[in-house]
Amino acid sequence: MVKPGSSRVYPAHWEADVVLRDGATGHLRPMTPADADAVQAFHMAQSQNSIYLRFFTYKSQLTPKELRRFTELDYRDRVAFVITHHGRIIGIGRYDRLDNPAEAEVAFNVSDSQQGRGLGSILLEHLAAAARENGIDKFTAEVLPENRKMLQVFSDAGYEVHRHFDDGVVSLAFDIDPTEKSRAVMAAREHRAEARSVAGLVAPASVAVIGAGRAWGSLGRQLLENVVEGGFSGRIDAVNKEALEVSGMMPYATIAEVPGPVDLALIAVPYGQVASVVAQCGAAGVKGVVIATSGFADDGEAGLARQRALVRQARADGMRLVGPASLGLANTDPAVRLNASLAPGLPLRGGLGVFSQSAALGASLYASLSRREVGVSTVLSAGNRADVSGNDLMQFWEDDPNTTACGLYLESIGNPRKFARISRRLARTKPVIVAKSDTMGLRLPPGHAVRTTQAPAGALDAMLRQSGVIRVNTIEELADVAQIVTGQALPQGPGLAIFSNSLALGTVVADSAEQHGLTVAQVSASLVLDTGQSRALPLLRRTILESLARPGVDSAIVTLLPVPGLTVDTIAATLKACSEEAGKPVVAAFTGIVDTRILVDRQLAGSLPSYSSPGAAVAALAAVTRYAQWLTRGTPAFDPPSGVDTEAAAALLDEWLDGVPGDGLLTLDVERTGRLLGAYGIRVLESVPFTTDDDAVAAAERLGWPVAIKTLDTALRHRLDLGGVRINIENAASLRRNIAQMRKLLEPYGAGGLEVQSMAEVGQSCTLRAIEDPLLGPVVSFGLSGDAVNLLDDWAHRVPPLSTGDAAELVRSPRAALKLFGYAGLPAGNVAALEDLVARVGLMKDEHPEIAWMEFNPVLVGPTRVTVLAVELRIGNPAQRTDSARRAMLS
Repeated sequence: MVKPGSSRVYPAHWEADVVLRDGATGHLRPMTPADADAVQAFHMAQSQNSIYLRFFTYKSQLTPKELRRFTELDYRDRVAFVITHHGRIIGIGRYDRLDNPAEAEVAFNVSDSQQGRGLGSILLEHLAAAARENGIDKFTAEVLPENRKMLQVFSDAGYEVHRHFDDGVVSLAFDIDPTEKSRAVMAAREHRAEARSVAGLVAPASVAVIGAGRAWGSLGRQLLENVVEGGFSGRIDAVNKEALEVSGMMPYATIAEVPGPVDLALIAVPYGQVASVVAQCGAAGVKGVVIATSGFADDGEAGLARQRALVRQARADGMRLVGPASLGLANTDPAVRLNASLAPGLPLRGGLGVFSQSAALGASLYASLSRREVGVSTVLSAGNRADVSGNDLMQFWEDDPNTTACGLYLESIGNPRKFARISRRLARTKPVIVAKSDTMGLRLPPGHAVRTTQAPAGALDAMLRQSGVIRVNTIEELADVAQIVTGQALPQGPGLAIFSNSLALGTVVADSAEQHGLTVAQVSASLVLDTGQSRALPLLRRTILESLARPGVDSAIVTLLPVPGLTVDTIAATLKACSEEAGKPVVAAFTGIVDTRILVDRQLAGSLPSYSSPGAAVAALAAVTRYAQWLTRGTPAFDPPSGVDTEAAAALLDEWLDGVPGDGLLTLDVERTGRLLGAYGIRVLESVPFTTDDDAVAAAERLGWPVAIKTLDTALRHRLDLGGVRINIENAASLRRNIAQMRKLLEPYGAGGLEVQSMAEVGQSCTLRAIEDPLLGPVVSFGLSGDAVNLLDDWAHRVPPLSTGDAAELVRSPRAALKLFGYAGLPAGNVAALEDLVARVGLMKDEHPEIAWMEFNPVLVGPTRVTVLAVELRIGNPAQRTDSARRAMLS
């Protein structure tokens, strides 16, 4: 990227919007020569004390020479970032490379009025990431002892900081490679900032509706009336320059005329006025806006450009933006009671946090939850999701005491790696339900920077499973699961007891339960409940409690045909009492019961999950059971394999990437591939290409008999059936004979040269692949070579970082994986060694986004050892990974 006034180029991904400690936003970018006047103004506005702490002396203004040095940068040895707000610089961070090219001196300067907002830590993160890209691995700094705030920035960053006091100055030095602690610090800071930014939206102290007109049914008037009628606890203002009265309120002509601060502005003005209204809100100090107006991302390139401009404007002014085309948001907390949405009334209060994107699907989800009487804590419809996302809401829900479970309907995922990191942490304390259609591919929301996924089918679902997410396909299924997780205990195992007053119905439910992975511990399909309420309900209660008390019974489904004399509510009350007393989930399916009060699935008797279809009840309970089993695994263990030299691998990649064009890929030769894999303790069985028969014999003598010969043709080199491989060649005469036969056989295919390789231990042939996806980041895939992967697409996928459990599950997940464990009388393979290889490949791919593609094919899994026979490895300039070691909002 080239900026005006600069002849030098800096990477586009160095520019980013960031969330500050208090939840507001700012824009971070590299400094350019065009910033000279702004830097001077920033300096002259600082106090004498701040200037002294930065320069160790006082200077009223910077000299022209100093300004040139500070602003004219090469973005390699000398880099500086600024954070701006309303176009004004509020923080500066820089590094200068020292004589030792692996070290740089770092310095910061934060505006007096902006201190305490976390600018220093954000600047440090981005400077460290840029420095690592430029081959720097250590920062040094000199700080006066009285500059406690800056000393705190370094000490709190999570790096191992070494201090030395000399001549009245504190000298600091620390390695900037991300550590487990520094990543945790960054994630914690990001979490707090983003949670606060959402809290400012859903729990504002004041709301202004801009575009609130007098016309009945207009968008603005409906929003205003819903806020008022919902009983919002804060101040409400209407803004409309053309109306004298709106719903009994006297509106202001502009947002600037509203007295006092405005936390949240609801914008419902015509399309052409939205941009100017957003700018006015920023100038007035509004903290967040909800744009109900549509017509941006769905209006072609021009609309996309306007939408991006809206987001840039809002973030530059410190605001978060919901929408455009948003249905609004709601908060049922009695201390807030905010219905800033187009829904006719404030939702039923409960523990489910809800996020959706398009207004149509948001309305459908709201209706589905309302029919089931599932109470919610907060609801947010992101519309085009230009800014506020599901990731932001999950950050908020994690700390929100009113939210006990989270439901998201996702049409797109902008930052899947971040989603996985947040959801994995959140799911440890609160169930996370995600509805995503099977037909919906992984894509960015409209209006964001274009990146196309290369991830294989199933990779996203694998990531969701790794993260403990309860994955469903539809809005209805989301609501079905929500009934259970918001009002019932989680099952402690798969054991299920089934109760019915119909043998046929009980049998059908049992079959369905087994297909969903539940273990049917008991089927009682002869309940006699037509003996009157006074007898039937105590019998039902006693029968269910006796069953739930047994070991191996972890949950129950009660599915009933109509019972004379018993109402749905009385049965539900009895079942709810059983669930509470036993501490185990009980769900009900009232098949064929037509009751004016239960026309569809709903929660009854307060919190009993009730369904009109037994199939829906089974599917929902099975999904919750899988989640509960995921919880029992505990915190995943990330035990790095031994013999890994990350720095050696990084040095090799840096050296080789110098000659790779910006967007190109370099396929490594055998020698380079071996050196790189060796840094991670991975050995490839040596193979030697040859031209003449004599060369082949000489190579075989060195490698040791018996040997194999293979074609170098990528399509045939693994095809024994097509003559691309010949094995167990015992001597020179046999080798020469096989070479002649292979060349004749492969001639019609136009296959190229041949290679010779020593024989490995006989075993099952497998394929292990790792790629860098623009959206998902690193993806590791595993399958058994041949028809299983080529024809049946029998792959398993995981997203690094891989825990010990992830590696074990990956190699067991393909349907054909049974062949690794002694299938059909064959000896079992050394699966432990295979898991070790998977762990090394996963770690290597996670640590080096420069590796665009790795394919280990074939990998022979024998009874005693695992042998890698061939590897294809491509490297390239790493595009910005969406979850890099710097905080940045999706652009």
